[in-house]
Amino acid sequence: MSLINNIKFNKGLIPAIIQDYKSGQVLMLAYMNKESLNKTMETGTTWFWSRSRSELWNKGETSGHFQYVKEIYIDCDEDTILVKVNQIGAACHTGNKSCFYRKL
Repeated sequence: MSLINNIKFNKGLIPAIIQDYKSGQVLMLAYMNKESLNKTMETGTTWFWSRSRSELWNKGETSGHFQYVKEIYIDCDEDTILVKVNQIGAACHTGNKSCFYRKL
């Protein structure tokens, strides 16, 4: 049985941690639903569910900063996924490489 059938979506969504394939740097956290996860696997680029706009979005579609998927992992609880990508340009909408650029 495929692990994808075991994924535990919470209210239809699953957190997706996006990580640079080569450096291991965490780039961003976004949410996927079944449709965006399937589109990600079909197209090889990341697709997410926008909670604020209630629509699918393809990372890089407007900015050109695409994320090309190398590997997808699921955690031990099957409620979070890790997507390792080749990031083109910035991952963050601020123009930073990672959304995690501010230290507390």
